Amino acid sequence: MSSVARLVPLFALLTTACAGPAFCGPAQAWDYEVGTSLICDTRAQVERFAVLFSGDAPAAIRAVNTEEQNPSACAIVNVAYVRGAQIGMARHGDNAFEIARILVIGVATDNAIRPVRPAAYFSLFEVKEYAV
Repeated sequence: MSSVARLVPLFALLTTACAGPAFCGPAQAWDYEVGTSLICDTRAQVERFAVLFSGDAPAAIRAVNTEEQNPSACAIVNVAYVRGAQIGMARHGDNAFEIARILVIGVATDNAIRPVRPAAYFSLFEVKEYAV
């Protein structure tokens, strides 16, 4: 079989697959956020932080890290990250928080965002609730 005859089915497959945007659409940039965020290694640590949080984030972080016997289980850092889907909710008093996975892609410095090897963590995002 000639090499042209072998390439015809491949070409047909590629042109069919590229007909839809799912395969050959333009590349999409991630929507990323930059800011000071709580990051924890596990969902349970984030949930525990929410229970302990009463306005003093550093105290709640120290308590979680002490319970975990890991000084870096949770921290507040200034990072660039991509927020994943909501995976839960946490409540404490009048505060409600969305629990989400985040992918940290950079560290924010005074001058720029320094890229880092992407790493997944859990975080909380305050939810504004309104009485209906």
